[in-house]
Amino acid sequence: MTTEADEIQTAVHFDKIGQIALSVTDLARSKEFYQNTLGMKFLFDAGSMAFFLCGEVRFMIGVQEEPFTPGGTIIYFKVGDIQRTHALLLEQEVVFTHAPHLVARMPDHDLWMAFFNDPDGNLLGMQSEVPRV
Repeated sequence: MTTEADEIQTAVHFDKIGQIALSVTDLARSKEFYQNTLGMKFLFDAGSMAFFLCGEVRFMIGVQEEPFTPGGTIIYFKVGDIQRTHALLLEQEVVFTHAPHLVARMPDHDLWMAFFNDPDGNLLGMQSEVPRV
């Protein structure tokens, strides 16, 4: 017999890293480094962030709004339905620092993200590419 906790546990299954983010102090300098020095494919800019493709993983650099702290790396997990996954994690008492929100409108989809901490305080993100209807 399965319990409600078992059903929640199987409903959320992070199995693919969608993006890694790195905090930088100078966006233009860092963008030039990752694009031209390291040869990463530039994808797009979004405010104080620049996005690249590194293999199959999206790599983002961005200027932190809070005081800069080295080591501000975030792992983003791809999820199919960010609203449902958010609701299921809330049921498991995961505390979100940022609820699901629209980050960027792309030509054929919208990019949504949400953020929460692991038990040690590491910031984790989940992202969903929502097709436009």
